[in-house]
Amino acid sequence: MTGAAMNAAARTEKSRAGQTLRRFLKKKTAVFGMALFLLIVLTAIFAPLIADYETQAVKRNMAERLMPPSAAHWFGTDDLGRDILARIAHGAGISLTIGLSAIGISLLAGGLLGAIAGFFGGVWDNLIMRFMDIFLCLPDVLLALAIAARFGTNRFSLTLSIGLAFTPKMSRVVRAAVMGVRDNEYVEAARSIGAGNWRIIFRHVLINCVGPIIVQVTLYVANAILTISAISFIGRGIQAPTPEWGSMLATGREFMRDSPYIVVAPGLAIFFTILSLNLLGDGLRDTLDPRLKT
Repeated sequence: MTGAAMNAAARTEKSRAGQTLRRFLKKKTAVFGMALFLLIVLTAIFAPLIADYETQAVKRNMAERLMPPSAAHWFGTDDLGRDILARIAHGAGISLTIGLSAIGISLLAGGLLGAIAGFFGGVWDNLIMRFMDIFLCLPDVLLALAIAARFGTNRFSLTLSIGLAFTPKMSRVVRAAVMGVRDNEYVEAARSIGAGNWRIIFRHVLINCVGPIIVQVTLYVANAILTISAISFIGRGIQAPTPEWGSMLATGREFMRDSPYIVVAPGLAIFFTILSLNLLGDGLRDTLDPRLKT
């Protein structure tokens, strides 16, 4: 390819990226979701600056237990005198880290299995998809709990459990995306010049499936965070005194009548995180799906 052709291709790619960005910015709800999610991410990153972990988020202070929201404690304190804002801020990092890491695991495992099933078809497709169907019969929380029962309830095993629980769904997403592009002309052209199957999958097929996969990853991260909270709520997830939104809800429900702020704050944290990711995912779907371009 000549220099002029390379420059033209680069300009075309830049123009397409600019058009995609402009389409996304026109979606006000998607921009709001992205801004809200970035705010939550920044809260998790700068949590040590918001409140000290050891003294405010973990250490008991019975002299200040069940204090309502005030200038000293914006969201109040819990039944052990710990600052709720501090626990929510530090809990954001835990939920986001586990959620993103779990979906990363499911993307690697499910993406590989889905790509094999979608590209090769036939026996491979039937074998892999029927195996995935077995696990799809179980709800995400139940499957994650079953896997966690084998590996334990520490943070790593919880991440692995949720990642494996979402692998069947991710494999189906990638399989459908691969089947949509595997018969395109550029795949036949790559095969005609001697490219191997794996090179075609990773260099030509998956790269053209990024759009729908990114959309689903965004939505699955939201589902993973909700799953983390659900598992912790029933006592099988992150253990005390580590701050986690689901366990904060479980502890605070005993004091809902007299101190409702104990459950309102972590409940809103979960709500706004899931809302932001769903709005962002819907916006990305509308932007990246060529059938919905306006």
